[in-house]
Amino acid sequence: MRFVVVVLVWVGAGSACADEVAAQPAALLSTRYEALRDQLSHNPYRRPLYLESSEISDGVKGEVFALVDYPFATAGAALNAPAQWCDILILHLNTKYCRASTAGPGSVLDVGIGRKYDQPLDKAYRVDFVYRVVADTPNYLKVRLDADAGPLSTRDYRIVFEAIPLDSGRTFIHLTYSYGYGLAGRLALQSYLGTLGSSKVGFTVVGTQSDGQPRHVGGLRGAVERNSMRYYLAIEAYLGALTTPLPARLEKRLHDWFDAAERYPLQLHEMERSDYFAMKRKEYLRQQTDLGATTRLALHN
Repeated sequence: MRFVVVVLVWVGAGSACADEVAAQPAALLSTRYEALRDQLSHNPYRRPLYLESSEISDGVKGEVFALVDYPFATAGAALNAPAQWCDILILHLNTKYCRASTAGPGSVLDVGIGRKYDQPLDKAYRVDFVYRVVADTPNYLKVRLDADAGPLSTRDYRIVFEAIPLDSGRTFIHLTYSYGYGLAGRLALQSYLGTLGSSKVGFTVVGTQSDGQPRHVGGLRGAVERNSMRYYLAIEAYLGALTTPLPARLEKRLHDWFDAAERYPLQLHEMERSDYFAMKRKEYLRQQTDLGATTRLALHN
């Protein structure tokens, strides 16, 4: 009996400690929400969203702060498991494959990253994201995806998601997408941005063009802003399909993600709807059924 009591006290103490550990970042995120109230209500995105980016000598980071129209209990439960993140990531144009693996001491997302068109899996680059739920309490959720290496000699990939409940019944979320690079990575990225990506821009306005139109940030900051937005829209699309019958959820996600991205054609338009749907249906089917994909990726890389 004494043992049972000790165990119950220990479990209760552990839960209390978890809540205490989460209390500070939750409070910081709540403070950020209060500071961003005006930007969330008045912005060019036509949705309650604020986006910012930064670039340092060896890395770049994009951040999205947004309100989502789902209770925290719903959003938190939907975003705290690795397989669910694969269903989110696959909506992104560059994600060719994603499979969650729980073998070993933790969870890993085996992700294939490729070009923005239909591409054989053995031509994709394998990125292994270590998946970790940092905090999961009734008032705060934090999830991290970390990968040591990525395409084009990039490294230290981070996707960090955190969320808190609001009194309005909605949820305030913060998504961070970042990666680093050395000299080889910077040269590879600059080569891409100087050729295929030369006309691409981000969302931040950094000046005015000669015709009076806004001039948007380009380069690496522009690239990280575009992808941060794409990942955020994937989260929104995933949450928006939760009440749809299971057989129809994929089509709902694809439809909502594409429509949302097309609201920002200057930054996010890459292909026509029919091409996107055909590509993603094929990739999703491969993700669900191709058990040999991870092996082939490992051999290719």
